[in-house]
Amino acid sequence: MTKYLLSLLVLFALGITPLAAQNSLVGVWKTIDDETGQAKSHVEIYEQGGKYYGKVVKLLQKGPDTVCDKCPGSKKNKLVLGMVIVEHLEKYKDYWKSGSILDPVSGNVYGCSMWFENGKTEELKVRGKHWTGLYRTQTWYRVK
Repeated sequence: MTKYLLSLLVLFALGITPLAAQNSLVGVWKTIDDETGQAKSHVEIYEQGGKYYGKVVKLLQKGPDTVCDKCPGSKKNKLVLGMVIVEHLEKYKDYWKSGSILDPVSGNVYGCSMWFENGKTEELKVRGKHWTGLYRTQTWYRVK
């Protein structure tokens, strides 16, 4: 009987894990430029120390030797590939907020929030907000 219950628990845990992962921000996302509609890169979102970060793991329109010549501080003239562009996102209720996102093309850094809209966990809404109150929202797609 104990063996049977243990087997059921393992099967239940294995069955629920993929569902939990799909509701998570963690994974690789294809970025889509909100102005051109073109796919630009793949960004891997990961959790570290209770906060979420995203780094560029693939460039779709430019070569792997592309540098961020307009980036501020220590990221200036560094390779975009491997660069952390999303930092310090915090989980809050059913979305993530209080982070920042870097646009490697312009070098601008924006406040950032992310969420799934209408339960679509394969589509991630990504909003960058400037201190002036202006914002841009992109839809990123989960890479399988």
